Amino acid sequence: MALKQNDVNWFRPLWRRVAVVVFLAIWLGWEVFFTGETLWMVLVGAALAYSLYNFFYAFPKEEPSHEQIPSPRAPDSDERQDP
Repeated sequence: MALKQNDVNWFRPLWRRVAVVVFLAIWLGWEVFFTGETLWMVLVGAALAYSLYNFFYAFPKEEPSHEQIPSPRAPDSDERQDP
């Protein structure tokens, strides 16, 4: 399931994507080492795998700007304004 454009815009800064993945990794560690709840381990592990895939593998790259900088050109003799 791909991210919607609104979600892509919100997650565009890398720190937000990293923060979500780190949070899920810490939560998964908590479930594995302290609680031992199999259901929550599976759910959080799936969310972590989903976020890793969507945020770092399938996340759209920066869109190139459609602005074109005009190339400099030599002034024509008609456009020259000599004093």
